[in-house]
Amino acid sequence: MQFRHLVSVALSVVSFASTQLIAAEVAVEKQTATQVVSTVCAACHGSDGNSVITANPKLAGQHPEYLVKQLTEFKSGKRANAVMTGMAAMLSDDEMKEVATYFATQSLKLGQAKSNGAGSLGEKIYRGGIAATNVPACAACHGANGAGLPKQFPRLGGQHADYTLTQLKTFRTGERANAPMMMTIATKMTDAEMAAVADYIQGLR
Repeated sequence: MQFRHLVSVALSVVSFASTQLIAAEVAVEKQTATQVVSTVCAACHGSDGNSVITANPKLAGQHPEYLVKQLTEFKSGKRANAVMTGMAAMLSDDEMKEVATYFATQSLKLGQAKSNGAGSLGEKIYRGGIAATNVPACAACHGANGAGLPKQFPRLGGQHADYTLTQLKTFRTGERANAPMMMTIATKMTDAEMAAVADYIQGLR
């Protein structure tokens, strides 16, 4: 009886220790994502993914699959950006996924269009495209309110106009070459059309 009691106690101790170890591992994973964000990402994108620097994208609420894809392509060099290539090089695949999940769960702070509201050129391009140059409606892929489609197209609604405009221009020049469809579309747009739709996107909600 005493032997059985000792075995029972030992098993209880092992079970408790295992539970504590699992809890500790989960805590470390959560802390790791927070640490990466605070040391690598926050300066440019904000600790909650709502960057105050309009040249840097808001990451809050973005689809995690899209964020992982971009980080992976920054790391490999498929998407060119000297700063982000260096940052992504510091991250393992697991860290990329953890950081992407962290930002995806943050609340996006919406913006306001400066001049491209209802009835504007920006709205017309976003919702209807540009028939004369065969530019498709942005809404066809990114949704009526800019929510995008997980694993396929990124969320655009509320994104800084300055950032969106820059990306459209780099797609057009080929400086950003990791989205062939966007490269084709951008070559058909003028600076004024890009600026208008970027402004409209900033105010989407």
